[in-house]
Amino acid sequence: MLELIQKAEKHSNNKAVIDRGSAFSYGELLDQSYRIGSYLLGKKKDLNQTRVAFMVKPSLDYLAIQWGIWRAGGIAVPLCVTYPFPSLQYVIEDTQAGILVVAPEFEEMLSPYQESPNIKFIAIQDLYTDAIRDLPDVSKDRGAMILYTSGTTSLPKGVLTTHANIEAQISTLVDAWEWNSSDYTLSLLPLHHVHGIINVNSCALWSGATVQFLPQFDAKAVFEIFLEGRVNVFMAVPTIYFKLIAYYDTLSEEEQIAITERLKTFRLMVSGSAALPISVMERWHQISGHYLLERYGMTEIGMAISNPYHGKRRAGQIGQPLKGVEVRLCDEQDTEIPLDQPGEIQVKGPGVFKAYWGKAEATTKAFTKDGWFKTGDIAVMEDGYFKILGRDSIDIIKSGGYKISALEIEEVLRTHSSIKDCGVVGIPDEEWGEKVVAALVTEEAIDIEALNHWIRGKMPAYKTPRKYLFVDDLPRNTMGKVTKNELKKLF
Repeated sequence: MLELIQKAEKHSNNKAVIDRGSAFSYGELLDQSYRIGSYLLGKKKDLNQTRVAFMVKPSLDYLAIQWGIWRAGGIAVPLCVTYPFPSLQYVIEDTQAGILVVAPEFEEMLSPYQESPNIKFIAIQDLYTDAIRDLPDVSKDRGAMILYTSGTTSLPKGVLTTHANIEAQISTLVDAWEWNSSDYTLSLLPLHHVHGIINVNSCALWSGATVQFLPQFDAKAVFEIFLEGRVNVFMAVPTIYFKLIAYYDTLSEEEQIAITERLKTFRLMVSGSAALPISVMERWHQISGHYLLERYGMTEIGMAISNPYHGKRRAGQIGQPLKGVEVRLCDEQDTEIPLDQPGEIQVKGPGVFKAYWGKAEATTKAFTKDGWFKTGDIAVMEDGYFKILGRDSIDIIKSGGYKISALEIEEVLRTHSSIKDCGVVGIPDEEWGEKVVAALVTEEAIDIEALNHWIRGKMPAYKTPRKYLFVDDLPRNTMGKVTKNELKKLF
């Protein structure tokens, strides 16, 4: 039996989920997932790694379907509920899904698959069968889930993880962040991504804790839930913290005091999935009394590096390798280099994925000859903590013989009193190879000459942006990460 299911059985009377105002126990979650697993099996004894795509909003239904797929021996393929049809079609057809489970609100969008001879289309209201069947014994080395990369540099790739990979990812975080059965977390992140699936929901449910769903982010609703007094663990992306801060700043002094006093009682607050601006970390500390715990991970590896639960959390740094995870820095020839020199993060450990689905060549290229996963992210160690310099293909700008970190320039620009947000990229240049350019979201008009004078006092001339573009918003993906390839197109 899968360990997540075994642990849930030990907490059968605990409150597992709060969904749309109703509470459900672990026993009820187990029962519903058992019924769904039985329905999915039909006349089969084992789904035998059939890919089951499902499009369901964050909810008890989502969890029961995910667990039901796993218990029936299938591979879960969660679909992003905000994607347009062509993006969904890509995932469904790339995974060669044999079953598609759809919530009522998405049936019309996915109706082209209702008559497909290659896929069984199931409405979720039909899943809850009374015909209980024996469920298969699923080994941990089997495929469990396919999540898709954000596709920042190429078409998204399906990342296949096994049950053993998932259990390693969960247990590492439960241990590092001291999850326990008295915890209560608010789940508001998209559930086609490792952050929401593993770090929030799965860690909580592994521990016998409670998950409350908020299917769509709304700053006012988040603070109202916080003020109810139950949430003590919260995880989000930097964009969400930015929006919470903006809303907080519109409130009366009395309302702000009430929120601040409540936030001080939290046990843990985490930020991830994109670089956390130092200005956001510092402002959130002023509001909440908490230094956000920043960590580093990827779809392919789960979490690998983290600031400490106990101990100092440093702004702009991601911390140290988690227990059971090996991390090294390498040059472009995959030769290990000293940690105080910038190099590519390479990772080994039981949480590292099995393969890119259907892409054997890409899988081989992703690993070194001695089995280390090549993340493509460049980092350096400063005073014992890793610091991300950026993604080699996007955030490392090669200009005039220098390798320049776009993230470093962004941090400097954000300290300007009139700049709300920014994105820095390199664009082709005949003379320099690439030149540094910046898109700015500003509070008010900025004089370019004055800005250039200001920034020259902050960094060397070769790092200074050679062109600025003023925009209302930066292009982002569903996790709030700036899509740099889309940003480049603006120049």
